[in-house]
Amino acid sequence: MAVPAYASKPEHSRGRRYPELPAPTRSPFQRDRDRIVHSSAFRRLVYKTQVFVNHEGDLFRTRLTHSLEVAQIARSIARPLGLNEDLVEAIALAHDLGHTPFGHAGQDALNACMAEHGGFEHNLQSLRVVDDLEQRYPNYDGLNLSFETREGILKHCSRRNAEHLERIEPGGVGWRFLQRSQPSLEAQLCNLADAIAYNAHDIDDGLRSGLMAFEQLRELELFERHCSQALAEHPDLAQPHRLRRLMHEAIRRMLSQQIYDVIDATRANLDRFGPDSADAVRQCPPLVRFSDEMHRHSSGLKRFLFTHLYRHEKVMQTTVQAQQMVRELFQAYLGDPSSMPADHASRSDLPRAVADYIAGMTDRFAAREHERLTGRRLL
Repeated sequence: MAVPAYASKPEHSRGRRYPELPAPTRSPFQRDRDRIVHSSAFRRLVYKTQVFVNHEGDLFRTRLTHSLEVAQIARSIARPLGLNEDLVEAIALAHDLGHTPFGHAGQDALNACMAEHGGFEHNLQSLRVVDDLEQRYPNYDGLNLSFETREGILKHCSRRNAEHLERIEPGGVGWRFLQRSQPSLEAQLCNLADAIAYNAHDIDDGLRSGLMAFEQLRELELFERHCSQALAEHPDLAQPHRLRRLMHEAIRRMLSQQIYDVIDATRANLDRFGPDSADAVRQCPPLVRFSDEMHRHSSGLKRFLFTHLYRHEKVMQTTVQAQQMVRELFQAYLGDPSSMPADHASRSDLPRAVADYIAGMTDRFAAREHERLTGRRLL
């Protein structure tokens, strides 16, 4: 199959911040993926919260399993569209490397702590991880990833942060946010695959936790459609002891429909706008998308999960405790930098060093550190 003109091509990569000789057997995007998989930050994702804190159960998703699911979904869409699968996988596996412990609760608390010091945003932190915080090579900090992977990792960026990035790297990954242009199709795809993965696995985890009821989900048009189809083909799934199989089958079908919908809607966009190169994609509107109907369903799923899971009383109770833990860790390290490792304590920008240290923690390490520093056990 010929590579479409609109796909990112490794031989046309804008390269790395620190030039390197090419690898004899791997493309630049393959090398990026391999460096991400071998990074310390990637391994730590296995003990970072998705929705449920690490100690609450062994089968709930973590940041690591979420990243793997995003990569699987993204590759399933990339192949029929002819996009670069290695680049898609690299972006998907790295997109959450900067996430704090305790999920979005940890991010919100750390952002509040950093309000007078430039704020904190996990997406920008993911870029900091691969650009600066990983220390594995003798001649530079970071993983020295290719421009295209770094661009895909930075999904969102405020103008202030984009201007800062532009000052230190003119024409780099912050430029498109100032110009209001688009990233590569591979980056656009990973952004949508992230949302697809969230909706599917949070339904699964919400039911597994007992915080959501199966009958509640059947109020959702998209879920009910696939649940009814599964029951029509497999009536025995209605038996109480087989409801989990029914849930998995409905989610599987729902995932497949979303994937096929993105493929069809994106193909229609590509035909409509006809980009003849990866650079031409940047001047088009966003091209990787749902159909209007599926976008409506996806938005409904998000609203449902927000109401019935993310704002559930038990989840909110954990959220409050997690945010307290992050705030107290921040103040403890700021007051006594020697409580951190020397390479953090010696940095000139102490608040940012503290934020970097806390953001790199796993849930369980943050809880242990909090107990060590305060003498109190939360969660």
